[in-house]
Amino acid sequence: MNAIDLSVFASRMAAICEEMGAVLKLAAFSPNIKDRLDFSCAIFDREGMLCAQAAHIPVHLGSMAYAMRDLVGQVNWLPDDMVIVNDPYLGGTHLPDITLIAPVFFQGELVGFVVNRAHHADIGANAPGSMPLSSHLSEEGIVIPPTHLINAGVLNEDLLTDIVDKTSHPREGRGDFAAQMSANLCGVRRLVALIEDFSAGQVANYFESLHALNEYAERLSRQALAMIPDGEYCFTDYLDDDGQGHQDIVIQVALQVMGSDIHVDFSGTSAQVVGNLNCPLSVAAASVYYVFRCLMPAHTPACAGSFNAISLQAPVGCLLNARRPAAVAAGNVETSSRVVDVVMGALAQAIPECIPAASQGSMNNVAMGSRQGTQPWSYYETIGGGMGAGSQSPGLSAVQTHMTNTLNTPIESLEMHYPLRVQRYEINRGSGGQGQQAGGDGLIRKFEFLAETQVTVLSERRRHAPWGLNGGESGMVGENRLAGRELPGKISLTAKAGERLVIQTPGGGGWGRLGQTK
Repeated sequence: MNAIDLSVFASRMAAICEEMGAVLKLAAFSPNIKDRLDFSCAIFDREGMLCAQAAHIPVHLGSMAYAMRDLVGQVNWLPDDMVIVNDPYLGGTHLPDITLIAPVFFQGELVGFVVNRAHHADIGANAPGSMPLSSHLSEEGIVIPPTHLINAGVLNEDLLTDIVDKTSHPREGRGDFAAQMSANLCGVRRLVALIEDFSAGQVANYFESLHALNEYAERLSRQALAMIPDGEYCFTDYLDDDGQGHQDIVIQVALQVMGSDIHVDFSGTSAQVVGNLNCPLSVAAASVYYVFRCLMPAHTPACAGSFNAISLQAPVGCLLNARRPAAVAAGNVETSSRVVDVVMGALAQAIPECIPAASQGSMNNVAMGSRQGTQPWSYYETIGGGMGAGSQSPGLSAVQTHMTNTLNTPIESLEMHYPLRVQRYEINRGSGGQGQQAGGDGLIRKFEFLAETQVTVLSERRRHAPWGLNGGESGMVGENRLAGRELPGKISLTAKAGERLVIQTPGGGGWGRLGQTK
């Protein structure tokens, strides 16, 4: 296949994923999916290897790329099937992220899968928003092993009803699942049309195209990774606490660079904890893949070949490779962010001009709701902060960083759907670290409760500041307050009507000493 045909093929595959995302966004009911865009879409080959993805959520996509091969091998696939799963120990991330997988058949032969993963703000946890201050997986909601939601074109209505009836808003949940199914049906049709058009209806031609795409991606990735000097680079950082009394939780990495081969070893990382910062290895893999993907040329195809040069390990039973039934709700959001920080910290020793200072290092998760009265509700939000500065530019302010690129919930949508009022939403000026290039500033978001509300906050970088690089200053830590009193980084509480919650997010670290010239 020539270079032009290969580029067109890769673009058309990615476009299918983008269209799947557009269908999901426009058809979804919940603000978390239709407004915040907390979802991801991808295509995999018949063995479960990544072929294409849209520019959606890195932690979703990387974890799917790592785990999908084992997952699809567990199922006997038929045309018009669709399988649902959220079990973090069987290919998921955390329970709110629900994945739907549809096989694609062409001329009677299995040729691949289309997949989407969306975050449901209510999955039946013991707290509204389904991001509880948990210590056991069973507290975090419904656990769905790989199960046929649609079997040979027939919807399993009993399964769907059982899932949505465990939530506070079954109609909204049913609408979101319908949107996910619709997105996959769109992906199936578009992939079949691509094979018919691009491969002249020959499955062998399609598989040859996929092989060429993976070979090209691996060549580009290895060229980029070969620029890192050989050696071993180590870095250690800390999570503030697990919300259950354990502080300064260690994440430690050793990067071994040998030509274009990279081995990432997390030995020395803390054992799994009582709180919910634990994660399956697929989430750690997503963070690792994301960092190295940032070093590759922008035109590198987003397929499995991009990551063939990267291997990783983490001891079984550690924070990054937890054993069932460890709680994992915050591992997907907070721990994944710190894994990015430690991998970047190690790489900064090898290629300092290419690596930015630490970004805010938290998704600042806020889950709220009520199960009282005639209109129960659940709301979930992540709040942006400061981006770390790099050698060539300052960090951006008030943005989602690294493992999430979701949007905020617009104030209009939030106030229309929930008994909340947003009193302040502004940049936290001066919270970014100073330096030759300044770190980005965080945000201040102030909620007023119009009714009694159960609230859970899962946040990080409230004790350990986002670090600067090459003499740059650290960004400011974040802060949470309710009715004027300071709150810990992780807490579950009941707020009274009229009380106000303030989330002040961390700034990014600065790069280079202030006043220093190149």
